[in-house]
Amino acid sequence: MQKSLVAEFLGTFWLVFGGCGSAVLAAAYPELGIGFVGVAFAFGLTVLTMAYAVGGISGGHFNPAVSLGLTVAGRFPAARLVPYVVAQVVGAIAAAALLYLIASGKAGFELGGFAANGYGDHSPGGYSLLSALLIEVLLTMFFLIIILGSTSSRVPAGFAPLAIGLGLTLIHLVSIPVTNTSVNPARSTGQALFVGGWALQQLWLFWIAPLAGGALGGLVWKFLDDAD
Repeated sequence: MQKSLVAEFLGTFWLVFGGCGSAVLAAAYPELGIGFVGVAFAFGLTVLTMAYAVGGISGGHFNPAVSLGLTVAGRFPAARLVPYVVAQVVGAIAAAALLYLIASGKAGFELGGFAANGYGDHSPGGYSLLSALLIEVLLTMFFLIIILGSTSSRVPAGFAPLAIGLGLTLIHLVSIPVTNTSVNPARSTGQALFVGGWALQQLWLFWIAPLAGGALGGLVWKFLDDAD
């Protein structure tokens, strides 16, 4: 259990530092910025790499919504849910803290949005609360279906991290303009703590929607799995 929690801490740390770090440090870098397509791939690559690195130790959740969805689907013991979520949130906060220290070392640094998630005036594309709610629930649900399906005994072993990483990339390509993409309450929490104000006020959505989507994904997969 202890090693699993350390693995979840490290995996979530890497997801937030790599994904949000690419958004904060590299997305709009003068002339050579990677843009939101690059940020989307960065998030996918963080999950892909750490799923291979430590997935065999902890299962490679790195996300409270994933842990909940796996629990609902009967693929993860409920007794481990809260410790996993705590490890994930702590990992996300640690990554956001280190990212802040690095980013603030640049002359003229301004915190800005710091890759936090938001809706309404704080949505990159100005999308409403309803739009944000719907897309976060829907995409998290499909993320869980991808995870559960690709790790099923029905598919060849060893390829699941590829499907999961590419799935997360696609999710970001779709939803960065809407919410800056959460589908992960831990990721949202770390950034919101440093932005404060509006980011903390809107954080509730980025817990409720991904958790609801994760639970729905677990239920959908359980139906599909039981129907076979």
